[in-house]
Amino acid sequence: MSRITRFFTGRKGQWKKIKSVFKDREQKGPLLWIHCASLGEFEQGRPVMEAFRKQHPAMRIVLTFFSPSGYDIRKNTPLADHVFYLPPDSPRNARRFLELIKPSLAVFVKYEFWYFYLKNLKKRNIPTYLISARFRPSQPFFKKYGTPFRFMLTCFTHLFVQDQSSRELLEKLPGLSLPVTVAGDTRFDRVTEIASHDNTPERFRQLIREPVLVAGSTWPQDEEILARLLHDHPHMQLVLAPHEIHSKHLDSIRHKFGKWAPLFFSKVQPSSSAPRVLVIDSIGMLSSLYRYATYCYIGGGFNKSGIHNALEAAVYGKPLLFGPNYHKFKEACDLVEKGAAVGFQDYSECSKALKKWMNDPGLYPEAANAAKTYVAGNTGATSLMLQKMAVPEP
Repeated sequence: MSRITRFFTGRKGQWKKIKSVFKDREQKGPLLWIHCASLGEFEQGRPVMEAFRKQHPAMRIVLTFFSPSGYDIRKNTPLADHVFYLPPDSPRNARRFLELIKPSLAVFVKYEFWYFYLKNLKKRNIPTYLISARFRPSQPFFKKYGTPFRFMLTCFTHLFVQDQSSRELLEKLPGLSLPVTVAGDTRFDRVTEIASHDNTPERFRQLIREPVLVAGSTWPQDEEILARLLHDHPHMQLVLAPHEIHSKHLDSIRHKFGKWAPLFFSKVQPSSSAPRVLVIDSIGMLSSLYRYATYCYIGGGFNKSGIHNALEAAVYGKPLLFGPNYHKFKEACDLVEKGAAVGFQDYSECSKALKKWMNDPGLYPEAANAAKTYVAGNTGATSLMLQKMAVPEP
C-alpha cells in the first residue's frame, strides 16, 4: 500500500475513535497532547513524554501524527495512552478536537505549525510549547507575506529552539517579543539513552567481523556507492539497513550485492557464519547496530529531504559518512566541522575519506572522539524544557 493510500485510509473512522475514547473526558485528570509530523519528530518528542511520565504519573498522554510513517510504526507505543492521526487543520476540526480531548498543555515538535489548532489553543489559554525547533531565513515567518505565520508564533507559551541563530532570527521580528530559550535538541538525550543499553540480538553480534561499515537508512543511490566501496575494500564487511524494506527494494539489494551472497537477517540460522553483506530487513534495530560499527554511513544524502539521523551513530563515537544534502541539519554540519564526519559529493570523495580513516592511525581515533564528545556536550535539553513547562493544576 502506497504512502498516499495509507495517509487517507488510516484516517477513516478517526473521529469516531476519538469521540469514543473521550466522551467522559471531564471526569479524567490532566492531559498532555503532543504532536509530531512523523517518526523523526517522534524521536525528538519521546524524551519529553518519558520525562512527563516520570514526573507526572497521573497525567494522560495523547500523541498525534501527520504522516503514516510515524503513525503506523508508533500507534501502539506504551509512552502514550492514545495515538491518533491529527484531523486536518480547519476551524471546525480544531475546535472539535480540543473540545473532545481537553488538553492541559500541548507540545508541538520542531516544524509543526497548524494555524487553527494554535489559534484555538491560545483562545482557550492552554499552555502550548514548541520544542527542538530550528528557524532559517528562508521560512515564511521572515517574509513580507508572513503575517499569518508570525501570528502562529505568538500562540506559543514558550519556544525552545536548537541554536542561537534561531533565537536571533526570532528576536529580529518586528513588533514581536517572543519567549524563546536556546535549549538544544532533545534527540541528543534520546540517543544517549539508547546507547546506555545494548539491546542488539545475540545472533547479530555473532555475525560481525571487523572492519565493518554499518550503513543506515539507505536509498538506491546510497547502495550504488556502497557496492563500489565493497569492491574496492575487499576486507571490509557491510551491514546494510535500508530505509524501506518492501519487497521491491529488497529485491534490488539482492541483485545489486548478489556477487557477495548477501545474508538477510530474517533468514539467519544458528549455523550462519559472518557474511560479507548482512542486510537488516526488519525495523527497530538500527540505532543499536551502530555500536558495532567501525565506520558509519548515513543514508538519504542524495535525496531532496536530506540525510537521516546522524546522532544515532555519533553517540557511539564512530566516524560518519553521508551524501551532499546534509546542510539543513545542524548536527551534521557540526560533526563535519569538528572532523567527526565527511559529507561527500560523489564516490571518489567518499572512498578518499574512508581510506584516510583506514590508513592514518591517528586520524580515526580523532574523528571517533570528536563524534562522542560532541553528543555528550549537547545533552540536557529535556531537563531544561521541563523546568519551564507549566502543568496546570486539575
